[in-house]
Amino acid sequence: MQSGHVTTPFGRRAMTLALVKNQFAAADIEQGKSVDKWKVYQHACAARTLLGLRDRALAVLSALLSFYPNSELSEASNLIVFPSNAQLTARANGIAGTTLRENLAHLVQAGLIYRNDSPNGKRYARKGRDGVIDTAYGFSLAPLLARADEIARLAQQVNDEHHRLKVIREKVTIARRDVRKLISAAIEEGARGNWEAIEAQYVAVLAKLKMAKTSGDHADGLDELTLLQEGITNLLEIQLIPQKSDTNDNVIRQHIHNSNTESTPESEPSSENELEAKPWLESQRRRKSLKAFPLSMVLRACPQIADYGNGGQIENWRELMSAAVVVRSMLGVSPSAYQQACEVMGPENAAVATACILERAGHINSPGGYLRDLTSRAERGEFSLGPMLMALMRSTGAGLQSAS
Repeated sequence: MQSGHVTTPFGRRAMTLALVKNQFAAADIEQGKSVDKWKVYQHACAARTLLGLRDRALAVLSALLSFYPNSELSEASNLIVFPSNAQLTARANGIAGTTLRENLAHLVQAGLIYRNDSPNGKRYARKGRDGVIDTAYGFSLAPLLARADEIARLAQQVNDEHHRLKVIREKVTIARRDVRKLISAAIEEGARGNWEAIEAQYVAVLAKLKMAKTSGDHADGLDELTLLQEGITNLLEIQLIPQKSDTNDNVIRQHIHNSNTESTPESEPSSENELEAKPWLESQRRRKSLKAFPLSMVLRACPQIADYGNGGQIENWRELMSAAVVVRSMLGVSPSAYQQACEVMGPENAAVATACILERAGHINSPGGYLRDLTSRAERGEFSLGPMLMALMRSTGAGLQSAS
């Protein structure tokens, strides 16, 4: 139960329940609590955005604190200061009277001070025979003391956010430089690839970064730049180091297959593991049912995937899977989403699905989310690559000729 006297403002100033709440909080100060007044002020300055404070209001708060005689705000001492408007104006860098009153009201509304008005609205103090202030009327700094720990936490939160933002911005600067120079080098030296589309994606990311305000916004932009850089690097690596494509198949398969090397063979599941083997067998049957189309048909339906193959062409399934890994990065599909697709559909079918998504990239807002949706449908047995390939062949006019 909160106890204590609640004061109301003098004259036509309205009383609100928020002001009552602030006074309740100010009265609930831990006995013996004290804090350096300028430390609290520094924390308030750091946390001004979270506290909703203006710069002028902070200048007025500094002036009020300067009239408090001790270096520490203490629960045991009188926390009311009573300077005149003229005195406050002088210590607040000559602030205008109207602006002074506005910012005093702003500090009250923010819950950092409250008014303890006299019967006639004047600010003054009465002292006892021992010279100690007995009664004072003016502005109470008790809310500042009561909220000192909260304000310190808010200040730390702001400082952490600034540090995080600084680190992210540094990484963004490096990523922007790397992507820009890699694209320029690739275009100038005639590397194969759809560099016009890559350039457009890069410009789109920069446009988002210009609008970014929080560290989260900048982190999203950094993720997009990182994925773009990864895709460009993979595309160039395939062209500059062709021999690596010979070993890509093993790397890809190691990446996309389940790490459990003790899977029970389809033909002879052990009796004690029969229940565990059934889902595995069902997934294998789903993979076989999905892989029902020749490679040449896939390439006619999805011609763009060839730009990401070794030498600008794809001659076998291994090369298609290598190109799909590059495209996955270019489209911003997360490694986990692609790995899940490979586990459910099989690596060849996941590569075909990725090639189909590349063809329709201009109509898909989130390639990663789209691939996850296809994977979920395939896992339920509700998805087939056939209709998607047929639709693409009709749209490109490739025809439905048989392929070996």
